[in-house]
Amino acid sequence: MMAVRVIVGLLLIVAAFGSAGRRLLMLYRLGRTAQPVEPGRIRVGAAQLRGEAAEVLGQRKLLTWTVPGTAHLLTFWGFLILGLTLIEGFGALVDRDFHIPWIGTQPWLGFLEDFFAVAVLLAVAVFAGIRLRHRPAREGTRSRFFGSHLGGAWLILFMIFNVIWTLLLYRGAQINTGNFPYENGAFASAAVARVLAPLGATANDVIETAGLLLALGVVLGFLVIVVHSKHLHIFTAVPNVRLSRRPRALGALQPVRSGGKPVDFDDPGEDDVIGRGAIEDFTWKGMLDFASCTECGRCQSQCPAWNTGKPLSPKLLIMSLRDHALAKAPYLLAGDDHANVDALALAEAQRPLVGDDGVITPDVLWSCTTCGACVEQCPVDIEHVDHIVDMRRYQVVMEASFPREAAVLLRNLEHAGDPWGRGAPARLEWTAKLDFPVRVLGDGETLPEDAEYLFWVGCAGAFDERATRTSRAVAELLHTAGVEFVVLGSGETCTGDPARRLGNELLFQELARQNVQTLTSAGVRKIVTTCAHCFNSLGNEYPQLGGDFEVVHHTQLLSRLLAEGRLTPVRPVEATVTYHDPCYLGRHNRVFAAPRDLLGSVAGVRLTEPDRTRERSFCCGAGGARMWLEEPLGTRINENRTDELIATGAEVVAAACPYCIDMLADGVAQRAAEGVTVTDVADVLLRSVRQPEEAS
Repeated sequence: MMAVRVIVGLLLIVAAFGSAGRRLLMLYRLGRTAQPVEPGRIRVGAAQLRGEAAEVLGQRKLLTWTVPGTAHLLTFWGFLILGLTLIEGFGALVDRDFHIPWIGTQPWLGFLEDFFAVAVLLAVAVFAGIRLRHRPAREGTRSRFFGSHLGGAWLILFMIFNVIWTLLLYRGAQINTGNFPYENGAFASAAVARVLAPLGATANDVIETAGLLLALGVVLGFLVIVVHSKHLHIFTAVPNVRLSRRPRALGALQPVRSGGKPVDFDDPGEDDVIGRGAIEDFTWKGMLDFASCTECGRCQSQCPAWNTGKPLSPKLLIMSLRDHALAKAPYLLAGDDHANVDALALAEAQRPLVGDDGVITPDVLWSCTTCGACVEQCPVDIEHVDHIVDMRRYQVVMEASFPREAAVLLRNLEHAGDPWGRGAPARLEWTAKLDFPVRVLGDGETLPEDAEYLFWVGCAGAFDERATRTSRAVAELLHTAGVEFVVLGSGETCTGDPARRLGNELLFQELARQNVQTLTSAGVRKIVTTCAHCFNSLGNEYPQLGGDFEVVHHTQLLSRLLAEGRLTPVRPVEATVTYHDPCYLGRHNRVFAAPRDLLGSVAGVRLTEPDRTRERSFCCGAGGARMWLEEPLGTRINENRTDELIATGAEVVAAACPYCIDMLADGVAQRAAEGVTVTDVADVLLRSVRQPEEAS
């Protein structure tokens, strides 16, 4: 019997590791065809270790969805603990009495192994129930599993079930033959042993060997299936989380690199590629992202584009890139000799990455608002937004291909320095209705010593009718609090955010460098701004160009002034208020408390939260330069969000970004919601800070 164990066991091991090894070698070689990663990716630091501890060991992101998260936590830790049974199983091939040294006979270990065996079985039942309840056949595109490889997922659940029952089968037989390493504690194995005991010693002896070989065969077969399926994430998730951007792949976009080196936009090389125009233009970390997708659909369930009937699903986008990379692999791995490459791979190599017949269609690419909900939800830290913007960069800069209406935005930014095309002379018109003078920093002047902040008004704050009210409100509040500030006036130009999110990196570089030079030469150190997009660009992206400034959002500064007693709300504002978290203030930059603290300081305000709030806030639809693009597909994102906010019963919808305010105000107007107003949180505070006669 031992000879059978050894021979059959070795055959299983050689076959499984041979098949899995060939697949992994191919995947490794495919990754080598990609571009180098940016500096710092492979550095091991405290942030990376904390990320591994929280997201891998602690399953933090998965646990935000309590039921499936708990089931996955049990499965993950179950496989870690049950890895010890693999050691025991392989040892039992050559020694029936094998046990792990030092701890291998302790009852607590037997109990732990059986506990997680039962827990994994329960988790499999939970997963099956979730998949049945939310199956696409029942929910259509609302199902987060829509578009996933459903058959493969069921096969994996079946294989996990097989791993557990075969494990318990041979362990139960081991107890009856006297070869089990634990005297007690393994309660599930003991229960199986009681069922098998009446069969007799000979039968249990055979069942022990057969069960052992069957259990190892199932595990090794599972290995082969995993490396050939989307469940490769079992192996790639850990390094992918380890190599992800910290603290998260939100906020700043990555600088442009070609061949692993930064692109010099003053003198780009002839061979420099801006963005991603082919699958091999992605970095190997990008390839790792594609391989790590679990097809769980969490990103899809939160995506504002997908939820409003548009063709963009972050999950399907990543799956398409992965499938394309695998289909093109024979072509890429053949080097310069494609004579023996099969016709399917040759055809795949001819497909454009983006195009009507491409891997990603233009409607998919341009539907993204860069809100970051996908990145926020992804349990394996895939960087969807970076990949989408990189593909946009190639389309805009290398192919001059972008939505027709974007041409107006880009032309206005290039010639007037703002999306509206109003130009620098009109940047101070918003101050006309103020009853005090606003100090303006002239050309070539440096920041006065008594000025604490430069107020970055932004394009919307200077030109958009609703946003100018916010600019005046913030100016009045700062003036009331005794905060000395100056503005740049005609010296200010767009931060470049819409150009960069659209993919026009060249124009972003031009605008941003001009602003960095203006701010640096003026000696500016502290900036306050009302626009979440300006806040993100100035604080997170300008350091890439040498612009290191202390940037605060107006809600942060006003909240601090309230805490210091420099602003005192005196007049109640009797209203039910709901707050909308702007994506680039909340999710991208984690500013959640300040706006709520500010609203909470106003007497009479009854704050009510929408269902989707804070990290899970639903986009207004304006980000990613979508503010300036038409929205012909599906339903409008801003109306979807507006419906949710109106449903709270609020009389005031407050936000903290001019883009959001415009989009939500348009949504309220479209819905003809009587008695509902949309405004900035600063305006709510100003109503309370003003004396009654001033407010009237």
